[in-house]
Amino acid sequence: MKKIATITARHWKFLLLFNLLVFAGAGGAITTAKRSWTATAKLILPDSNSNLDANLGTLGSLKNSEPNFSAQVNPLKIQAAILTSDALLEKVLAKDPEKDNFTTISQYKSLFKITPQEQSTIIAIEVAGSSPQVARNRTLSLTQAYQERLNQLRQANRVVRQQFSQKELTQAKERLTQAQQRIARFKQSTGLVNSQEQTAGLINSINNLTTQKAQAIAQAQASANRAQVLSSNLNLTPTQAMGSLALGENKNYQFVRNKLAEVDAELVQKRAMFTDAHPVVRNLISQRASLQNQMQQYISQAGNGNTIDTTVSTEGQGRANLIQQLIIAQSEASGLQQQAIKLHSQINELNTILKSLPANQQKLQELERQADVAEGVYKGLVAQIQQTNIDAFDAYPNVQVLDPAKADPKPTSPKNLLTLINAVLASVIGSIALLLLLESRNPLLSPKDLQENKFPIVASIKRCKHSLTPLELSAETELEFHRLASAISLQHLEDRRLLITSATSKEGKTTVTLGLAHALVDLGFRVLLVDGDFRACALSHSMGYTQQWSGKPPVNIQPNLDFLPALPINGKIIELVTRGRFEEALTACEREANYDYVLIDSAPVSFTSETPLMATIIPNILFVVRPGMSHRKSVQESMTTLTQHQAQILGLVVNADETNSGLPPNSLKPNLDTRPIASRKGRTSSHIRDRA
Repeated sequence: MKKIATITARHWKFLLLFNLLVFAGAGGAITTAKRSWTATAKLILPDSNSNLDANLGTLGSLKNSEPNFSAQVNPLKIQAAILTSDALLEKVLAKDPEKDNFTTISQYKSLFKITPQEQSTIIAIEVAGSSPQVARNRTLSLTQAYQERLNQLRQANRVVRQQFSQKELTQAKERLTQAQQRIARFKQSTGLVNSQEQTAGLINSINNLTTQKAQAIAQAQASANRAQVLSSNLNLTPTQAMGSLALGENKNYQFVRNKLAEVDAELVQKRAMFTDAHPVVRNLISQRASLQNQMQQYISQAGNGNTIDTTVSTEGQGRANLIQQLIIAQSEASGLQQQAIKLHSQINELNTILKSLPANQQKLQELERQADVAEGVYKGLVAQIQQTNIDAFDAYPNVQVLDPAKADPKPTSPKNLLTLINAVLASVIGSIALLLLLESRNPLLSPKDLQENKFPIVASIKRCKHSLTPLELSAETELEFHRLASAISLQHLEDRRLLITSATSKEGKTTVTLGLAHALVDLGFRVLLVDGDFRACALSHSMGYTQQWSGKPPVNIQPNLDFLPALPINGKIIELVTRGRFEEALTACEREANYDYVLIDSAPVSFTSETPLMATIIPNILFVVRPGMSHRKSVQESMTTLTQHQAQILGLVVNADETNSGLPPNSLKPNLDTRPIASRKGRTSSHIRDRA
């Protein structure tokens, strides 16, 4: 959504002009369109009782009262075709007072709209005209000419109807009789009564039994699965479950078990007071041993040699209920399996009976099919002969006028609301198309565009949500700036001046300059920040300086970080660079302090001419792009311009990159220099002194 807003804001002038043209055209169409009026009338077809309805047996049925039977016998379609025929409209046009305005019959036909109403025998007529009276007169002329045309067609229909030969009907009757006699002789010779019903009954029975068998097997499997799950949960086999349930229902066992619990509780209490040699304790120990022997006897009787669950009690739901469900599920599974076996036996018996039917069944079916075809042909010939006797009014009835012609006093066109809706749609669709066209000429920068270029350093910086001070950077963003600074420190640069620029504004070059400066300071370097954007002075404003540099030494921001505001403008801005004033200011600052790096925040390349000239003085370029803001053409043209001015693009910084999707394959790697910062700083400082 943000990308769409960016693209729209970029081309808002073209969009505004386009929409003004669209709505101006719509307004012009509304004001210049010719008004027209509409007259309406309704015709009704009489309900005919002589409809053809013939049953052709296996060949289907023949009904001329159904619209889908044939396009020729659908009354509404016939009348609509007659009303819009060229022959009819030519007669109406000959009487029209405005006939000179129409060069072709198709133009005149566009004034008439014929609408057969569904589920009725009514035809609606709408006729347009330049005035209510003209529209009404055209409607009257149309209905009058229509009645005359129906009379002509009705007379022609009587002449052209064809008579079917009685000889063909007689031959069809003989063929039907012969086919029926062959079926009777075949049934008599083979003894078949009704093989189709017999076969259908057997197949139906087999299918029903097969379904019952499948259901029994499925239910048996379900019961077996339920029993298996219960057995697994109880850790008991069905046999053990039966013994546990029987033991749980034994009242004597439950009494002995409860008594044993009471003796154990009392024994614990007495042992706290006396030793095991005390008579009371010894008596309780003897009682417990006796009760345990009785319980073991009950358990042995219930388990019959199998291990059972001695904790089952029928007084609550607990495991006793689950054991009962296990026994029931096991019984249901066994019963359903026996039922499936019996059903399988019945299915085999029916299959044997089905296979024992006579092989002549197929021949009988063929004879019956031949008889059905012969019957259908005979009935079709009878229906066609009957159709010849149907009155011609069925095809061309005497259509009556249901509603006479009347004209609406209000004009029906132009339709202003429809025109406005179309204008809105044209505005939306045209705006989208215009945006696509304009954007295709200079689209936003894409990850693929970044991957087509190779740079020594490529860094991705997350979006900074707060002002750039060391304390307000997120840990992740601060780490990314440190990686960028580390990668720059590993580059062997003869000139430690870095020009940070971009193709257009709002791509974050000032943010990157500040973040990189703080990161280099954190690595132990001494850095000079320079505002090279003499027009916007964004870096100076962000640092809180509203006045330009007055020739004084750079301002100290923090230890090892100085700032040089924008130079004062005397004359044209480009003269600051071409006449060496900017170079002299940088040299003077470097002479006063031994800076490891000088970072210059310049104006966008595509906006000014001084930035490419700075590149001849400061050849090391750090180019900043921003997804959703940078444009492909602007970035490519800016890089070409810098290359033409002998600049070296040291690195590419993808600013406000939320996904890292724009990083090329040679992206930034972490700094592998493990020496102390002071050691690296000394190497850099000595390098700058050697260069000086």
